[in-house]
Amino acid sequence: MSSVADQLNSVLQKTARVIELCNALQEENDLLKQENQSQKVSLDQAKIQRADLEEKLRVLKLAKSIEGTSEKTLDIKQKINDFVREIDKCVVLLKK
Repeated sequence: MSSVADQLNSVLQKTARVIELCNALQEENDLLKQENQSQKVSLDQAKIQRADLEEKLRVLKLAKSIEGTSEKTLDIKQKINDFVREIDKCVVLLKK
């Protein structure tokens, strides 16, 4: 009889150990789920920040292109004015 009792006691101990391991794994799983959720939130925030930065970059590129265009336009207008003055001088010389 003692061997049956010993075997039953051994089974109960192993069952208790399996339950402890199961509880420990469940706690680890819960922690990993929380960490995963935290990482997802961080990723979503990073995506939003990236989209904002891309929009700012697009606006800056557009502003620089407009700024460059206005400088080029001013340079072209200045050159045209210079040419008109030279033509006027030539016309005055031709009239003499």
